[in-house]
Formats: sequence, C-alpha cells, structure tokens
Amino acid sequence: MSENNSRGIRGVILDWAGTSVDCGCRGPAAVFARAFEDFGVSPTIEEIRGPMGMEKREHVRTMLATPRLAALWEQRWGKKPDDKDIDNVFGKVQALMPDVLADYAKPVPGCVEAIDSLRAKGIKIGSCTGYRKDMMSRLIPAAREAGFSPDCLVTADEVPEGRPMPWMCQLNCMRLNLFPPESIVKVGDTIADIQEGVRAGHWSVGVTRTSNALGYSEEELQKEDPEVIRRKEEALAKEFRGAGAHYVIGSIADLPELCDEISLAMTNGRRP
Repeated sequence: MSENNSRGIRGVILDWAGTSVDCGCRGPAAVFARAFEDFGVSPTIEEIRGPMGMEKREHVRTMLATPRLAALWEQRWGKKPDDKDIDNVFGKVQALMPDVLADYAKPVPGCVEAIDSLRAKGIKIGSCTGYRKDMMSRLIPAAREAGFSPDCLVTADEVPEGRPMPWMCQLNCMRLNLFPPESIVKVGDTIADIQEGVRAGHWSVGVTRTSNALGYSEEELQKEDPEVIRRKEEALAKEFRGAGAHYVIGSIADLPELCDEISLAMTNGRRP
C-alpha cells in the first residue's frame, strides 16, 4: 500500500450544484419551492436546503417528515403525508428539474481553471450528484458548453442508494479505473457529500463559499460584506469537520493546491 500511496492523488470526484456549477445551489432550491407550492404548501428556504445533496425523492421524503411541513400538509389535505404524496411531489420535482437546472449550468468561479490544472497533473475528474439522469438531460450539455465536462458522471438512480452511502463514488472509481480509495479526493458542499466521501475511504473535502448552505449567487457574493461571508464560512467549516471532513476549502478553485498538499502528505504515510 505504501507504493500506491507514493503516487499521490490520482482522481477527484466532484459534486455538481453548489460545488462545480450553480453557485449557491439555486436551481434545485427553486424547483423544490415550486413543487411544494403546487400542492398548497410553502416551505422555507431552510427546509428546502436542509436535505440538499440527497437523492431527490429522499429529499422530498425528508422534507415532508419535518413537523411543520407535515402539519401544513395535513391542514391542506386532511391527512398526514404518505408514500403516495411523496411520489406526487417528487413527480412534480422530476418534471420541473430538467428545464430549471439548464438555467443554472454556469461553472462556479475558478472551476474550469481548476479542472484544467488538475488534468495537467494527470488527475482524472469524476463526478456524482443527487440528481437522477433524466433531471440532468439539459444540464449536462449546458454545463459542457460553459466549460464543465468531467470524465465521468454517476447519478443517484444508477446506484442502490444515494448519499450518504458511498456507491456513487465507488462506481466512479470503477469506470475511471481509480484505486486505491485513498488516492481519491471527494469534494462537495453538503454534509451528505462529506459523509459519502468518508464512507468511500476517500479524502473528503467540503467547499464553503459556493455552497448550498450559504446560498449566495456569484453576484450576491460580490456584494455581501466580506466579514459576513467569512463568519458564515467559518461556521460551515466547523460543521463539515464535525461530519468528518479531512479538509475544508473556500471553493473548487483551491482544489489543485490542496491535491498537491495531500499528495505530499501521502508520501509521508498519511491516509484518510
């Protein structure tokens, strides 16, 4: 294993919204708001963003399990939400996602340059997402046109269970022929992402500035008081480390330098 460790980082697996594209994870937040409102229930942005990173039907189920939304659903429909209700809301989410996500395909600042730098180092670029493949139908070509085109994509419906289970990471590794697990960096902007990377045996890295939790668009980041952003990033970084993150960075723009740092640590015997 020490011989493999000496090779350093061989691949990265990137989340999509809030990590690689869609600064602030605005696209899926808009979809969930519209889907629930179509059923006469208005969720808060915190209720929408809380389960972000999960497979999207599980996201709906988690939202409807919260006491406030469950009570609003019962008030509107005269019964507690059940599996059929989850399917109905998810069906609306599924219908809305493709068109909405295509409008949020812009790579986050520094993403394209970071991937170019990683590829120049011989590092393969994997990716995974809580979206299902049909939800990505318009996002993938739009992101490619904007400059984001990973070597591999695994969607949540390709595996038995989505995040925080490690199966999407493992399928990336199989398709890209990446081994051992400690030669991979998993990068994401949610707790579910962090847990996924840890369970897969990768170096698990959280990104803060472009994240779902902060929710800032690129324009809003430029206008916000830098001290406010710093405090929010600091609090989120603490949450990520509490969930097991090995490292926390501001954005994917910082990833090439971090991969160099991890590769050096591996030559000294460090493992995740």
